[in-house]
Order: sequence, then structure tokens, then C-alpha cells
Amino acid sequence: MAAPEDESSAQSQSSSATAAPTPPPSSSAGDHYLAKCVLRPSVVLQVAYGYFRSRSSRDIVFGKETCIELVVIGEDGIVESVCEQNVFGTIKDLAVIPQSNKLYSNSLQMGKDLLAVLSDSGKLSFLSFSNEMHRFSPIQHVQLSSPGNSRIQLGRMLTVDSSGLFLAVSAYHDRFALFSLSTSSMGDIVHERICYPPEDGGNASSIQAISGTIWSMCFISKDINESKEYDPVLAVVLNRKGSLLNELILFRWNVKDEAICIISEYVEAGALAHSIVEVPHSSGFAFLFRIGDALLMDLRDPQNPCSLFRTSLDRVPASLVEEHFVEESCRVQDGDDEGLFNVAACALLELRDYDPMFIDTESDIGKLSSKHVSSWAWEPENNPNPRMIIGLDDGEFFMFELIYEDDGVKVNLSECLYKGSPCKEILWVEGGFLATFAEMADGTVFRLGTEKLHWMSSIQNIAPILDFSVVDVQNEKQDQMFACCGVTPEGSLRIIRNGINVEKLLKTAPVYQGITGTWTVKMKLTDVYHSFLVLSFVEETRVLSVGLSFKDVTDSVGFQPDVCTLACGLVADGLLVQIHRDAIRLCMPTMDAHSDGIPVSSPFFSSWFPQNVSISLGAVGKNLIVVSTSNPYFLSILGVKFLTSQSCEIYEIHRVTLQYEVSCISIPQRYIGKKRSRASALDNSCKAAIPSGMERGYTFLIGTHKPSVEVLSFSEDGAGVRVLASGLVSLTNTMGTAISGCIPQDVRLVLVDQLYVLSGLRNGMLLRFEWPPFSHSSGLNCPDYLSHCKEEMDIAVGERDNLPIDLLLIATRRIGITPVFLVPFSDSLDSDIIALSDRPWLLQTARQSLSYTSISFQPSTHATPVCSSECPQGILFVAENCLHLVEMVHSKRLNAQKFHLGGTPRKVLYHSESKLLIVMRTDLYDACTSDICCVDPLSGSLLSSYKLKPGETGKSMELLRVGNEQVLVVGTSLSSGPAILPSGEAESTKGRLIILYLEHIQNSDSGSITICSKAGSSSQRTSPFRDVAGFTTEQLSSSSLCSSPDDNSYDGIKLDEAETWQLRLASATTWPGMVLAICPYLDNYFLASAGNAFYVCGFPNDSPERMKRFAVGRTRFMITSLRTYFTRIVVGDCRDGVLFYSYHEDVKKLHQIYCDPAQRLVADCFLMDANSVAVSDRKGSVAILSCKDHSDFEYSSPESNLNLNCAYYMGEIAMAIKKGCNIYKLPADDVLRSYGPCKSIDAADDTIIAGTLMGSIYVFAPISREEYELLEAVQEKLVVHPLTAPVLGNDHEEFRGRENPSQATKILDGDMLAQFLELTNRQQESVLATPQPLPSTSKASLKQRSSPPLMLHQVVQLLERVHYALH
Repeated sequence: MAAPEDESSAQSQSSSATAAPTPPPSSSAGDHYLAKCVLRPSVVLQVAYGYFRSRSSRDIVFGKETCIELVVIGEDGIVESVCEQNVFGTIKDLAVIPQSNKLYSNSLQMGKDLLAVLSDSGKLSFLSFSNEMHRFSPIQHVQLSSPGNSRIQLGRMLTVDSSGLFLAVSAYHDRFALFSLSTSSMGDIVHERICYPPEDGGNASSIQAISGTIWSMCFISKDINESKEYDPVLAVVLNRKGSLLNELILFRWNVKDEAICIISEYVEAGALAHSIVEVPHSSGFAFLFRIGDALLMDLRDPQNPCSLFRTSLDRVPASLVEEHFVEESCRVQDGDDEGLFNVAACALLELRDYDPMFIDTESDIGKLSSKHVSSWAWEPENNPNPRMIIGLDDGEFFMFELIYEDDGVKVNLSECLYKGSPCKEILWVEGGFLATFAEMADGTVFRLGTEKLHWMSSIQNIAPILDFSVVDVQNEKQDQMFACCGVTPEGSLRIIRNGINVEKLLKTAPVYQGITGTWTVKMKLTDVYHSFLVLSFVEETRVLSVGLSFKDVTDSVGFQPDVCTLACGLVADGLLVQIHRDAIRLCMPTMDAHSDGIPVSSPFFSSWFPQNVSISLGAVGKNLIVVSTSNPYFLSILGVKFLTSQSCEIYEIHRVTLQYEVSCISIPQRYIGKKRSRASALDNSCKAAIPSGMERGYTFLIGTHKPSVEVLSFSEDGAGVRVLASGLVSLTNTMGTAISGCIPQDVRLVLVDQLYVLSGLRNGMLLRFEWPPFSHSSGLNCPDYLSHCKEEMDIAVGERDNLPIDLLLIATRRIGITPVFLVPFSDSLDSDIIALSDRPWLLQTARQSLSYTSISFQPSTHATPVCSSECPQGILFVAENCLHLVEMVHSKRLNAQKFHLGGTPRKVLYHSESKLLIVMRTDLYDACTSDICCVDPLSGSLLSSYKLKPGETGKSMELLRVGNEQVLVVGTSLSSGPAILPSGEAESTKGRLIILYLEHIQNSDSGSITICSKAGSSSQRTSPFRDVAGFTTEQLSSSSLCSSPDDNSYDGIKLDEAETWQLRLASATTWPGMVLAICPYLDNYFLASAGNAFYVCGFPNDSPERMKRFAVGRTRFMITSLRTYFTRIVVGDCRDGVLFYSYHEDVKKLHQIYCDPAQRLVADCFLMDANSVAVSDRKGSVAILSCKDHSDFEYSSPESNLNLNCAYYMGEIAMAIKKGCNIYKLPADDVLRSYGPCKSIDAADDTIIAGTLMGSIYVFAPISREEYELLEAVQEKLVVHPLTAPVLGNDHEEFRGRENPSQATKILDGDMLAQFLELTNRQQESVLATPQPLPSTSKASLKQRSSPPLMLHQVVQLLERVHYALH
């Protein structure tokens, strides 16, 4: 391996040198890690449009290389995610298989479309969306080739016949296969398959080989009136080896003779053809896209293909829109260290062979003199004159319209509809929406107008992540990631936070101590918006109006102000109810409180008083009031009767005595069964079965101290109160002892495809109960409720004997240690729910089991939805004695705020003293191509900038302490072209090392200071919010997403300070190579690389103007990264992997201590301790290596290689990895760790965070050996169980172990393990009961025999900790 060289080549003296003081060898980083993708890829590589959930729901599927996402576009043009799942493989291509044209309707699929996917598993997978599992599930896998990414094996490209009867798969080169799909509901989906050329070689004389690269292919459909049994025709664009032009070749599959033959070939001198696209419903027409033009081809007679119409793209009408656009494709301009993500970009953007070893070549692909069509989409409706939207490589959008006339077919080309960034995929969906997906920038949703595309919303894409910094800027105890994303001209800085995003709109002063409850109330049952906000304190109640301003209207509503309100609500139109300890008050607000109030000066109110008891709990519903008492245990049902038009009274209808005290009451606000599921949109034939007893009378739920949850029904026909269903809360820990505190704190009824009950407990646990199934199904398959008779259904719900049904406890989760409150977003029974405990969580009610995601907001004691015309999706949180009005940003599928910077942001650092971000930008369209700028992390404003020389490119930078000064050291390149030769050796180039001061300058311009008074006052009788009118725009424009509850502002507005920071040159020196890496070293030095050499540098006399190089070390290949840990140095290069060095300060020599055991294309690395290093490579893996022997390692031979501790193949390249900072532990950690001591999941020192070129963020968390062995056993069962096995048929062990030695310890797959929490209890038990897979070694066999049986509670509790800490 690489041997170090001193600048003077005096290596013989190094043996006698004394090393610098080194800390005692610490224990190396652990071998046991769990990897979790906390942010999935955002790059959309493929799109599909079909009826995946039902025939009444047309959805969109995004293919994002390692995951698939199902989304819909709402009426407002906003993309909303339905579900997203990891595929545990790499998607190569996907397409929809329509089922509407089939001769049958499969009872399993109910006419739903299938999704065909090609992946690196070597299989063609057919997926169907499971409404029960709320995800795609495999129907069938067809083996095409061996796993991997071979160019000559099938599995690169996919196309489907418009009828859904045929499918074609191609390799990169020389071969393709055709499949006929079955038209029967029985048997396999694939009926027949045939390869070209034949796999067995066939008759060599009759087979004409297609030696070349397949660029594009599509089927040419027959007339729909012809027989459905026809021989399909496939059109292929082929580049033969050595040819300058591409050919269009037509193949026919003679199904009866089981042979494929070439019908004809078409090539026309001139432009290069690159894509063939069939015209839908045309029976033989297709567009052949070429560089500079588009040809309409007539292929109705496949033996005589001809061109009918040519449209030039170089002379298209000029753009009339004024959107800013820079005429360059969004590509990396230089092939340096940071431009190495061309490897992933190539697979993402281009159809060409790409060897990842050639990582530093200049990318000129696509920079063509003529325009060409880069993306297209057909109108989804069946139009007599088909229309197509095309996107050109310069960002212009046009429309093709085919006009069928008697004298032939014509193509009309529109004026330019829009001009923006080039896109690689376009999808035209129903409703006139157009979704476009750019290469390395945000996608866009447009609405098609008459002559223009109108912008509707953005589809966030944060790829590629080139660098990031993780900082808790605002002391919220929640780290934020500041990431360099995108490339020029769409480069941006993204602020990425954990959880579901919220937009902070308003915040009050911290003067609201003692809040005991919050509610929002409507004026009428049919109102869309809320009218009143009710705040209850220990000895006070206030009512505020909801609208442009929150004004106190307590006196006009009629609520009693000097009591603590237990519950309130709307019992009938215009009738509000307040429940407090001593009475129930019925109120009619006046017109001063609401425009629909009574026209009198004072509100009407009347009260109902309990007899010698105090009310403990209450709930209000339509025409129903339910209250309970604690001593004795009474439950009272009350109603309202009108005396006159402006007077009424409360009367008690029924009272029952209970055996146990009531802990919570809930009344569903919407009639059960009225609202259909918004998430799965099933047909009417698949509506959820409503248990008997709920279709008449009133239904409400209670929790008791038994403890239990009860579903009750009340009818005024004499039946009284009847228990419909009951669920006993009886939970035990791993040791079999009962868990304390299992009293229900809140309970809710949910109806999404089926009816179930959610309950939050006082000990921080969340439970889901369901009605028992109508059959003894195992729960592994979706039960067909409609197939059971009415008699069996009556028995299931207790109709015959009126006995209560025993609810089944389906799932339990611990989300904290404080009581869990459930707050629905709306009155609808299918509404998602906020669960408040130690921190807020979003419960997705459409998912099976319990699926919850953290909300990016601080811990809160109370919450209530606030729906107004100005804020239709508002939530009011109570936290730290403040009221926070936020809006759930459902439109943002990623919790990432965007600051557009332009250029390509390469590096980002956080300067703690100024609280500013320092960003290096390249590829600027200016006289200077690179600069260093200071960015305000709250507003995204560029405060100052230092421009590099024209033609100089920034490569690296680092903050250093020099004496009392903090300086910025910047490495640059003075040469254009690649930094690294294809061999891995350094190119002969020049660079500069620049030292910059970061100076603090007071700004004397007092006019720049913005004064913002605090909202609210000390009096609680005034409005907590300032008037929103004329203020909302200012709020939304001030980056309130990242406002801190502790900063010097209220309402989320940052106070500007009369100060600035600027960069000033201290010194600059020219270096013999590009300076690709810089790193601080000890207190007095720093390291910097130039080519294949790195230097130990310092500042004599602490003067930044004088920089000196003390020692040099050399490697064989280009150095890409430098990291240190105390005295230890690690060097990463582009061939030899990572190399350990030690610096001998007394003789100023560098010694190589250890080296990588294998060749590794290092992308980034860092030292976890003196003996261990985490490294990411440019093939998609992360590995942890350490010294084999920690004793006397200073004098070990360099050939004593590092040991590979563990490795994990992500399938995505991480160009930046960092040491974790705040990884949070579960507050109940000690309670949950009932099976012995273990290493805490929040060991931040050894946590690894990685950002990838696809926009993913991975966290690698250390776990103990005991935890590892437990979860490893669970993972081995999950990877083979039908419910959780890789959906594309990958061998999970082969996929995650790819590019790494088989003997390396595997890092556990947190995404695979997370599926366990999405299962019901019965399904979890089924997984744990799965037989252990056959071991591959005798050691594994011994381990299997010695493994104890897996305990469900133990597994769930451990995975809950992981989910809480990493989600």
C-alpha cells in the first residue's frame, strides 16, 4: 500500500523519532450499529400514473431509486404523500400495467392497476397496493438475471403495451425480452416470455444480432377494433457499435411460432435519434425525437416505416415569458473532488455506461449545440386530437397537438408555454395539472392555461447533498441540519429538521401560566371554520374570537369567566355549552361575539346543577351532553330543549351508576359511516362494516379506572345506555409484571376503512383496539368482509344477545412518560390525530397498527385545531406559557426550508460567535466563478461575500483559531479541468491557500434597525395575538419556520441587529495542486492537501499573515479528505482508502501507521477515536475500520492493516459524513430497559450522520451487543416473512453487504426493523414465530441453537426506543 514520503525523502531518520504525546488508546468504536434512513431520497427518477388503490382513485407513483412513494395532487395543486416505503434494493425502471382493458377482473385486485418494477435484484416485480397494509406488496417476481447491475443482462429499461397485455425489458446492450401477460384471474401474471436473441442461441443463421446500445423502445399498438390476439410490434432505437447515427428497428413477436424477427430498419441522415414515443390511441403513429427536431412516424405498416412530419426544435417560437433562466443545464461544471457525484448523476440523468472508477472526468454530456426533447407527457384524457407537452433541454415547454384531417396528419406546435429549469420527467394528470421533475432542483406543479403554464406549487428535491453542518442554533435542544443542496443555477441552502414540518405564524408573550385546557368551537354545526377559541385556566376561562384578530369576547358569549372549564362545545346551532365543576352552562352568544348571534345586548345563558356532587369530566356533542362524577361514580346523559327562539334549558335524560370511575369521555362529532376514507378511497362495495348498535341513537366512548375503554350507545326509546364494546387495558412488561399507570387519559373513535378505537394512557402509552374480525383469519391477508353472511356479522357484533363485544388490543406503543392526549385535526372520523406526550406526534389514522411521526415543534401541554379562512390548517400549541399558532405544512413532503443561493453551494460551516453560516459557492454566472459568503440562518440573507479570482474555484474551507483570532482557511483550484486522472493519480494543477479574517463591524446606520414590539400584555383580559391584518405577509416572509421560542422576538420575527460581519484577506499562497481538503490539527496546526501530498501547517507567532509548512506526507493517489482526532491523522484517497498517520512534532515528520485492507474510493471520513474511522465510499457503502491491536500501535508496521469492523451498503453515495451531535434518548429509557443493562441509543460520540447525493439522510447509531443480537434475530425473520420481505425480491443480506467482504459484521437495517412496528400484534407474533433461516456457517448454526426465544414486548420496547430516538 501507500508509503509515506517526507519532503526531504529522509525516511531513514523516522525510526528514531519520538512521537508527539498521544492519549491512552481508547476502546475503539463498537462493532454493533443500526442504520436508519431518517430522510428518504427526494430525487424522482421515474413516475407512473394509474388506479393503484381503487378504480375510483387515480394516483401517482414516484420512483426514487431506493424507495417508492404514492402521492396525489390535490385540487389546490399541492402534492400530498399517501405512503412511502423502502424497497431494500435499487429501482432501475418502473411502469404501470393497466387492468381496465383486461378480459377479466381479478377478485384480489378489484380492477386495480399493477406496478411493474425492474431492480438490481435481477427480477421483474409486479406490485399491487394493499389497502390493509397501506403499502405496495409483491404479487409475483420473474427472474431475469443475476443480482447486480450488469450491462449485458436484462433489467435496464421497461415498457408496457397500452393494452396492458405485453411488456418488454431490455439490457443496456444487445438484448431484450418480451412478455405476454395473462388474461386469466388464475395462475401467474406472466403467460409467456421470449428473449432476443434467444437464450439458447437459436438458429444462428436466422437470427440477426443487434450489437449495440438500446437507447429507447416502445410498443406500436394495433387498432382497438382488431382482434385482441395479435402479434405485438416493438420499436427500438439502437446505437450500433461504431455507428454515428442511431437506427429505428421494428421487431415483431410471432406468438404462435414463438419467434421474434426484425420487420424493418429506419435511419435518416442528419440528426441523432434518441427516443421513440408512441402516440396513444393512434394505432401506428409514434414520435421519433432527435437532436434538433422531432419526426412523426407512420408505423401502421411496420414493413415500410416513413416520416410524415418534421418539427424543428432549433427554430421553435421564442419564449414570451419572463421567468429568470440561465442557459445552462443543471450539471456540475468541474470534475473535482466535489464534482465526483457525477457518478450518481450519470445514472440519474444519462443513458450511458459509467464506470465508477472513472470519477473525475469532465462532464460535457448533453451540452449540445441543438435543442432536444428531454421530457414529455401525453394528455391523460382520450382526446380525438392527442396532445403532448414536451420539455426541451434549455428549459422551454411546448405543446404538440396532432390534427387528423382527410389529407393526412398534421402536428401543431404551440408558443412557448413556460421557460424555467430543464426537467427529466413530466407527468400530465387529470384536472389540468402538470408535474415536472428537474435534475437537481425542485420539481414544479403547473396548471395548464390556454396559452401558458401557471405555477401552482413546488415538489421539494434537496439532492444532491454536497455538505452539511448539524447545529442547535436556537438552543431548542433540537439540532438543525444546514445542507448544501442542488447545483447551479438552482443551488440552495436547506434547513432540515426532524419530524413533520410546521410553519410558525404567531407567538405570544410567556404570560399564560396555568392553562388547563384549550378548545375551538364553531357557531353552527355546518360551519367550515371555527368561531371561538376557549382557554381554561386554574380559576378562569376566556373566550376569544377566531378571525383576522383574536379578540376577547368572553362577556358576549356568556361563559362564566371565574371558573375552570372542564369541557365545552357546540350542542346545536348557536348553542354553546360550558362544563365546569359546579354546573353546566348553556349560552347563546350575541351579535357582538358573532354575526350569527342573537340581536340583544347581553348573551342568554341558563345552567344545570348536579345534585350534591361535583362534575369531574364532560363532553359535548350534537344534541348530547355527557358528564361524570367521581364520588359517587355517576354518568349523566343530558339534552337541550328550546323554550322560545331565544331561550332554552338543559335537562337530564338518563343517569347510570358505574362500578369504576370515568377517566375520559369522547363523543364522535360526525355521524358514523357518513364520510368515506380519504386515504384509500375505496369503492362503495368496500365500505367499512359498522358494528350493530351504532346506526341508531348516540354513540360515545369512555375510559375507566378499571382500566378499560368502553364504547357506549344511548337511545331515548327506552333502551338507555348500552355497552356495545369494551376493551380491557391490561399490559405487562418483559418480566411479566403489570405496567402501572395504564389509566386511559383520552380515547377517540376512528373510521378509516374500518372502525377502531385509539386510547392514550397516563403512563405515556398509546393503544389501538379493533372489533374482532368476522372470521378466524390470521390477519395476514386482507379479509373480504363482503363474503360473510349477515348472520355471521350479527354474531360478531353482538346483535343477537346484546352482549358487549370484547375489543381486540391490536397494537401498543410507548411515545413518552407523560399522559397522552389525542387531538384530531377536524371533526371527521378519518382525521389524522396529534398525540401530545413528552413531545407532539402525528398519528396517521389511515395506516394499520400505530404509525406516528414526530412533529417539528417543542414539547407542548395542550393543542387544539384552529380553522379559519386565513389559516385553514392551523394548530394552537401551548408551550412554555406561550400560545403558538402554527400551520401544519402538509404540502411540504420534506421538513426542509429553502434559501435560494444560486450557483452550486459546496461547503457550509457554522460560525458560533456571529451565529452565521459561511457558505462556499461555485459555478457562479459572474466574473468570479466562486465566492465565500456569510448567510443569516434565520432569513437566508447574504450579508457579505468574498469573491475569488476570475477562473478560481473554491474546493475546501475550515475555521481555525489563531491566537485570539478566528480565521477562515480556504483551499482553491487555479486550473480548469479535472482534479484527478482516471487512474486516480493527481492532475498537474495549481491551487491557492487563502487565509481570511472574519471581522465584526458595528453598523452606524440606525435606520437599518427593525423594532418589533412584543405581542400581548401582562393582562390576560386582552387578546393574546396582535391583529393579523396587515401583519401576516410580514410574518410569512421572515422565515418563521426557524424562529426560536427563546430568541429576542415574539410572533416569530427576528430583531435585526445594527452589526455586520465581513471577510477580509489576511494572506494567500500558491500551492502545487488543488487544495481539496483542510482540517484543524491540535491547537497550533492545520492540515491541507495538494494533489497526493498533505502538509502540516501552522502560524508562527500566531500571525495569520504568515503561514508555514512544517512537514509533508504523500500517498500514491489523489487525497480527497483529511480528518484528525487529537494527534491521530486519517487521510482518505481515491484508491488506497483510508490511511492512519502520526505526526512527530520534535522532528517534524509524518509516519504512516495503518492502512486500509482494501481499495476504497473514499468520499468522506472522520475519526471516531484514535483507533477507529468511519468512511463512506463512492460506491454507496459506509464502513467502520479500526486498528487490530491497540498496544504499541505507534511502532507497528504500516502493512499491519486496519480491521473492517462493520459495513453497510446504502445504495446511495454519501459525499459528506459527520459525527452525530444530539441524538435524543427516550425519557422512559430506564423504565423500558427491563431486560438488563445496555448501551444507550443516544451515544452521540459514536453516532454517524450521512447525507447522500440522492437527498437522503442516514443515521448510524451504536447499540450494545445484547441489543444487536436481539434485533439481528428479528431482522433475520423480517427479511423472509411475506409481509416484510424486500418488496422487489432482493436478497437482503446480499444487498446490504454488497461491495463489502462477507465476513464483516453487518450493520442492522433500521428501515427493515421499523416495519415491525407497523404490524398488528397478531402479525408481529406471526413474524417472531417464523422459522429461523438456514444458517450459512457452523458458527451461525451454533448461534441459532443458543439464541433464546424472542419476546414480543422486549422487541417492541427496544424498537420504540430506536424509533423515538432516530425518527
